[in-house]
Amino acid sequence: MTPISMPVGLVCPRCDSLTGLDATRCPVCQAPIVEAASRDPLPGRAQPAVRGEESMSTNPCPTCGNSVPIGDRFCGQCGTRVEAQPAPSAATGKTMSFSGVQVSVVAKLVLVKANSADGLAYELGGTEHVVGRTEGAILFPDDPLLSPRHANFLYRDGNLFVRDENSINGVFVRIRTPARLESGAVFLVGEQLLQVEALAPDFGPQPDAEGTYFYASPKRASKMRIVQRLRGGEIGLIVRARGDSMTLGREDNDLNFPDDPFISGRHAEISIGPDSVFTVTDLGSKNGTFVRITGDFPLEHGDYVFLGQQLLRVEIS
Repeated sequence: MTPISMPVGLVCPRCDSLTGLDATRCPVCQAPIVEAASRDPLPGRAQPAVRGEESMSTNPCPTCGNSVPIGDRFCGQCGTRVEAQPAPSAATGKTMSFSGVQVSVVAKLVLVKANSADGLAYELGGTEHVVGRTEGAILFPDDPLLSPRHANFLYRDGNLFVRDENSINGVFVRIRTPARLESGAVFLVGEQLLQVEALAPDFGPQPDAEGTYFYASPKRASKMRIVQRLRGGEIGLIVRARGDSMTLGREDNDLNFPDDPFISGRHAEISIGPDSVFTVTDLGSKNGTFVRITGDFPLEHGDYVFLGQQLLRVEIS
């Protein structure tokens, strides 16, 4: 009779695959395999491995009581098949301690003073930061142009916004690029608060009911005008545009303010489009052009916000 060749090797305690005698890991499931050193009741069986960083919880073998690592399908001592148990989930591990929610400080407001170093810096470490004369976290009690609750700096979706809290005098942000304005919107150049208005088509002088024309200076046709708003709500200059745009500055412009030291020679330009929507553009002025915001306005690092008599620079880390 021809002798039958019996395969010799170690059996993986996890998946029961046969491996070589010198194997340290199962080629099928990669479980560690260590040959029995002190006792081997069943030749060819491997003792449970010492796993070091792969150490797991164990269950007792129902036959011999040997500790079987969770996840192994066979006892490494007697070979009894055991039901594999799922490894403990990380979610069932250590319980996390509950603590109050904190928002990292990612932005601050720096008070800008005329002809001097920067003033106070206000860190925006919460979720909302109200600025006002008597209400809020950032107060300017001596500023009569601020409303009691004037503005709110708030975070949303990781971005910083400013919101006008229905203040009397509004919140103004320095423009970086040309900004669109609706008829009736106000903007700041230097110390001048200006309002832009679209004009209806001019059909020329019209007589009264008796057919008499009212005597007045001639009025040229114009699509828009700029109105200077004075303190106390009064109206100052009213300038009608000759074309579709007007330049503003200290000299040699369509509208000049020669006595305003904060206005550049050529400061800004405002134009009207076919849809009667205006565009205001800063012409590289030293102190910038500011527009009054509506709704929640997004802020970027380096933006300037003007409210009341306070000029604030935004710094975002």
